[in-house]
Amino acid sequence: MLQLLQPHYCVKSVLELTPERLREWGIEALLLDVDCTLKRYPQKDVDPEIDGWLADLRESGIRCCIVSNGREKRIKPFAAQLGLPFVAKALKPFTGGVKDAMRKISASPSQTAIIGDQLFADIIAGRLAGIRTILVEPIHPEEEPWYTRIKRVPEGWVLKWLGK
Repeated sequence: MLQLLQPHYCVKSVLELTPERLREWGIEALLLDVDCTLKRYPQKDVDPEIDGWLADLRESGIRCCIVSNGREKRIKPFAAQLGLPFVAKALKPFTGGVKDAMRKISASPSQTAIIGDQLFADIIAGRLAGIRTILVEPIHPEEEPWYTRIKRVPEGWVLKWLGK
């Protein structure tokens, strides 16, 4: 049970995940959470740093797909700015959205990782789907809706217990 909460890797920001580092880990495909992972919750436009990071990944042949619990009307315009396929209303931690995203980019579980900021959504979904998991520190979590912020307290306890 505890293994479901244990991320394979922890980084401060997605920007630390260079194509070279990902290839060292054997990762050829990434499933990307949106809110507090790629952008601040209320933000609508893509930061230039994120756009450049994704361009580097694409150039190196790493396939990407957005996987978000957000509604399509919020996620679709953001995904369009990035030129990425997406799965909205993914219902993480359930695995249906993760598996749909892997099909969209023809990714095998052994070469895929999910990146997100939430243990109880992104990390559990990835673990249950049999892919690697990368936990990032959330970008301005104080801007999230209350129903997301409320999970941060028990997540903090688990992270402390795990030594993260």
